[in-house]
Amino acid sequence: MFKKLGVVALSGALVFSGLSLSTTDAAKPDYAGKGKENGNNGKAENVIYMIPDGFSANYAANYRVYKGEEAIWDDHLEGMFTTYSANSDITDSAAAGTAMATGSKTNNGVVGLDPKGNELKTILEAAEEDGRSSGLVATSTITHATPASFAAHVEDRNDETEIARQLVASDVDVMLGGGKNKFLPEAQGEHQLNLLEQAKEQDFEFVETRDELMNISDLDVEDGDRLLGLFAEEALAPELLREDTEEPSLSEMTETAIDVLEEDKDGFFLVVEGSQIDWAGHDNDAAWAMSDTAAFEEAVEKAFEFAREDGKTLVVVAGDHDTGGMTTGTSGSMELNANILKNVTATGDQMAAQLNGDRSNISEVVEAHTGLRLAEQEIQSIQEADDASFAINTVISERALVGWTSTNHTGADIPLYVYGPQSHKFAGFHDNTDLPKMIAEAMKLK
Repeated sequence: MFKKLGVVALSGALVFSGLSLSTTDAAKPDYAGKGKENGNNGKAENVIYMIPDGFSANYAANYRVYKGEEAIWDDHLEGMFTTYSANSDITDSAAAGTAMATGSKTNNGVVGLDPKGNELKTILEAAEEDGRSSGLVATSTITHATPASFAAHVEDRNDETEIARQLVASDVDVMLGGGKNKFLPEAQGEHQLNLLEQAKEQDFEFVETRDELMNISDLDVEDGDRLLGLFAEEALAPELLREDTEEPSLSEMTETAIDVLEEDKDGFFLVVEGSQIDWAGHDNDAAWAMSDTAAFEEAVEKAFEFAREDGKTLVVVAGDHDTGGMTTGTSGSMELNANILKNVTATGDQMAAQLNGDRSNISEVVEAHTGLRLAEQEIQSIQEADDASFAINTVISERALVGWTSTNHTGADIPLYVYGPQSHKFAGFHDNTDLPKMIAEAMKLK
């Protein structure tokens, strides 16, 4: 297993400069104001830790092409970091989340514990002990590995019912995402706990639709008010399909969480995960990956807007690992074509579900959801595939000139974007365990 390399100071203006698209200053929001001016001094009273699960530098490069201009975070690149876990060169989300939350390596599959099973304190828990409020937001179940790593401690990331029990018993003030069934008695086995009722008894206001979230009554976290929003039985819908649901967007959940938590005069610590970029990577579904990245960028914009006005908020944007080994370009091509993915209106899974028994309607289904007219060879590849969904994703990725090297995580280094007080101190080449330590320093936590 490789070890962490020495720190090398990297300039955000130099790294990836060859991948940037040219845009005018007028075309981009100006986030060089109050937050950046305060970046070399001052304590970070609030932190918004934003994790695009599965996102790496090649995702960032393809996303610029997809969007047609630089992403909101591109001007705030401070460095890169490594991701290996305690027992593997390639991490899973539990070990990566634990490293990013606690500053310690652990084994894949483990949440909030070291390899010997000892409980690790998280940066969120340290912020709570310092008097700050806290929140978790995700498009997965709120009990999934990454959000769980900040407030739960279990040997197996799949024990989501125990994670749910620990989350309700924790001091987290705001939790928004999916996973309602993890909190109901039928999911608890012999314990038969109704965690939703328990949450209500512990001053949580419970909401389960977008309309309820957007119309919550005034909550005061300093008076003990808390918010629990579970908008789906399991994970939320992919961004491509969200409009067919009553679920809020990631940016709406982020904005609401900030609105509730900012009432605490001592500050807050908020974790926001764009969970499904990772799942799209596992499926090699380029359109799903880019559309969920766009949804994540909208959430980052909400965080940047607040940080700019507030002047005391540090925003850290860092993926936990790469998924799928996405490439920018494919063999034999010198072009990038990810912009065509904007025309895609369904995931590969959804398109495959609309195929008839003999798959004779492949051309019609794919064209209806992508605008692409398939060649006979492409139709045949889907017709003969064991996994029609994966075959559809392969065809679309090839048209977009997006390549993939894996259906799993990879060991790629991850870009680190930072905005706000003390942001300059994040410059350089790091390990994922360095991130919570640098955040703690910026917050002046003991």
